[in-house]
Amino acid sequence: MDYPVLIFVSAVLLQWLAACLGSLASQRRQDITPEIRPDFSAVQGAILTLLGLIIGFSFSMATARYDLRRSYEAAEAGAIGTVDLRADLVPTANAAEIRRRLRRYTDLRIEFFRARREDEIQKIDAEAATLQRRMWELTVRPAIEQPNSVTALAVTGMSDLSTAEGNSQAALRSRIPMLAWGLLFIIAMFANGMLGYGARQMRPKLFFLLPLALGIAFLLVAEIDNPRQGIVHIVPRNLLRARASLGD
Repeated sequence: MDYPVLIFVSAVLLQWLAACLGSLASQRRQDITPEIRPDFSAVQGAILTLLGLIIGFSFSMATARYDLRRSYEAAEAGAIGTVDLRADLVPTANAAEIRRRLRRYTDLRIEFFRARREDEIQKIDAEAATLQRRMWELTVRPAIEQPNSVTALAVTGMSDLSTAEGNSQAALRSRIPMLAWGLLFIIAMFANGMLGYGARQMRPKLFFLLPLALGIAFLLVAEIDNPRQGIVHIVPRNLLRARASLGD
């Protein structure tokens, strides 16, 4: 499921093959008489309608996850801005060190949204976690030494930063379940098989049209659902603006 183009190619070929096999079975048996053809067409229409509903449901799931990833990216940028502002609530030396590390942390979060390879993502996560722990220590230590409502605000801002990062991580890993993809493929092949079975003559070129259209729909869902591969990605515009506000 990490390669949308592969999903498109396999969906088109498998559905086209199912239609051809259905047509071959129909040519051998010739058991669809004019009397039962209306009933067959009704069942075929119901299956195609079910397939359309499942594709629509899958598209809705993919777009919901895409919107969630976008919202969490914006929330993470807001949390970074809050940490920058509340750094003034801790001692000056700690504030300067927090801002220095925060700039590097923001760079890493931008790289995280742009990364494509798993080894690259793991490296970014490891360095970002180290920076986050160090910023937490620089914020919590003054709060422990002089506990008051002002230093508590700085600690809360740092806690929100960690929560926002965790939400972004979870959203990027949230995908359409494999079981749903399997069900989608099975129903699509079954629908194309019935289409071929109900055809009066075997015309492989015509059988290719429905698999092609459904393959494009599968490709669109896979592109939106996949945050790493393909051409549809979350552009970290909010993080880029947050990074620009932090300065050099």
